[in-house]
Formats: sequence, structure tokens, C-alpha cells
Amino acid sequence: MQEYDSKDALLAAIQTAYERFDKEFDDVPEEKLNLRIKEVDRTPQEMIAYQLGWLTLIMGWEDDELNGKTVVTPAPGCKWNQLGLLYQRFYEEYGGYSLSQLRLLFKQRTEAWCAWISGLSDEELFTPNVRQWTVTSAHWPMWKWLHINSVAPFKNFRTKLRKWKKHAGNAG
Repeated sequence: MQEYDSKDALLAAIQTAYERFDKEFDDVPEEKLNLRIKEVDRTPQEMIAYQLGWLTLIMGWEDDELNGKTVVTPAPGCKWNQLGLLYQRFYEEYGGYSLSQLRLLFKQRTEAWCAWISGLSDEELFTPNVRQWTVTSAHWPMWKWLHINSVAPFKNFRTKLRKWKKHAGNAG
């Protein structure tokens, strides 16, 4: 996993990965937004919905903890071994949006994500177990949670979207 030596490095990685991923949608036709192809496990709509869902969910964990509420991870009514159910919720929640609407929401959510991170201290980002919602047997610092839910999937989905575009031209 990529490491970061500063908050600025993490933010730069998030922004770069976001911009590259978002740009891949420039030539996705609206009428193929929900096209499923066998070579890729998600549609373009599902890729954005997944990101919107996770960014929102994690910022919600933070808000809940800071407001003295019990944080339920990954989400109420869902266990870590049931992430498929959670993803279906994400897909349904953002299923009625156009590509331009999804991209705008994704841009806004990523900006909110980066603004939130900007307000965190180095201790909060780089010291394990500072937030209850980050406590696991792996003792990850918060930045790892943030990386695996932004930079890593932004890069991974960019590759998947390129593959989708390559094969979708002959489908649907």
C-alpha cells in the first residue's frame, strides 16, 4: 500500500487520482451508463455510486463519533461479510441520476472529503486508534482508511472503466 509522509501528500494523491478517474467519464455515452459487460464487474454508474457511497459513509462515521453517537460499521443492518448488500444500497441510491449529475455529486463529495481531511491533525491522520471507528486488529491509522476508500479505488476503477470502454463499444 502506498504510504504518505504528510497530509499534503495524501491530499495530492486523492486529488490526482480523482481527476484522472473523473476524466475517464468524458467519453462515456449517457445511454451506456448502466451497460453491464462480462469483462468488467461494475457499470460506470455503479463505479461512481460505489465511490459516493463509501465517501459519504466514512464521513458519516466521523460525524457520528464526534457527535457522541455509536458508530455502526460498515452500516446499520450490514456486516463486513455482507458488503455486496451495501454496494446494492449505493447503486440504488444513485441509480436515478444522469452521468453529469453523478459526476457533479462525485466532485462535490470529493471536495468535501478533501476539506474534511484538511481539517484533521497529523495525530488524527497518522496515529492508530485515535478514532473508535478506525480501531481494528490491524491498528491502522486513519490515513489508511482514507486511502483505501479514495485513492486506491479511484485508480482501480479508472483501470476498470478503461476496460469497460474498450469492450462497451461493441455492446449494447
